[in-house]
Amino acid sequence: MTPASPTTPPDPDSATDAAPDAVHDSAPSSAPYSVPDAAPDSAPVPRPAPRPAEADVRAAFARAAFEVTPGPMPLEAVRRAGRIRRRRRTTALSAFSVLTVASAVAAVVALTPVRPSPPPLPPAAVPPTAVRTSAPAPRTGADLPPVLPPAPSPKRVVAAGERVDAGKGWRIWLTRDGKHWTGPEGYENFRSVVDGNIDLTAPDVSHQSEGNGEGAFHSGLYYGTRTAGRVELKGAGDRVIVATLLELPGRPGWGVWYAHSGPTDGDVSPVLYDRAGKKLSSLPPS
Repeated sequence: MTPASPTTPPDPDSATDAAPDAVHDSAPSSAPYSVPDAAPDSAPVPRPAPRPAEADVRAAFARAAFEVTPGPMPLEAVRRAGRIRRRRRTTALSAFSVLTVASAVAAVVALTPVRPSPPPLPPAAVPPTAVRTSAPAPRTGADLPPVLPPAPSPKRVVAAGERVDAGKGWRIWLTRDGKHWTGPEGYENFRSVVDGNIDLTAPDVSHQSEGNGEGAFHSGLYYGTRTAGRVELKGAGDRVIVATLLELPGRPGWGVWYAHSGPTDGDVSPVLYDRAGKKLSSLPPS
């Protein structure tokens, strides 16, 4: 782009005319130096050259500047140089990124422990060929394992006065004095443990039952032991009915049992066992 030339260039003549005044104002007087008498052996002193006026210098630079015509700006070369620099910067950044990733991968590989491969497993042993023999002799009754007794009924610890649903309209609860129960008709019964009619120092069991042709409800006390495990009712045809046990907290040394029998069970006999399965006491069938 060529800059616009000033509309009115300065007049060289006016600059020339003003120069003597400027020189007269700024330069020292042109009168000759009065040199003192020098010694006979001294050399003559040269006079200093006069300095050009500042206005003359400015006018000369202005004339030279107006005579210079600037060339067009190299915009295309500037853009091309910028593109080259950007490509070089992008290439350098890409190379740096590749080197960084490669260094990180190498560090991970170097830090990863190498586990030795497990030793080969020994060959599996081949079982010997089975040899068929004759069928074993049938087992007799003496060879059969003994029949285990039924599992003991869990002993339930209840709070004093807590009503327990015994099934078929019967309810039982315990107090410090003994056993309480009611039937479907709603009447209440009581069996004392503190009236002196039972001996709490010897293991034993009591039995009360009420029923009809459809079955009976059996209940009673067990006492004289802190290791009671279960109470069973022995019925007709070797039928065994396991009773449910109720006891107050703290192992007072007595508790209550109850069970239901069917119309075909007939008279039953209660039997008391300890936790190890040892028979402690029993009553005749009734």
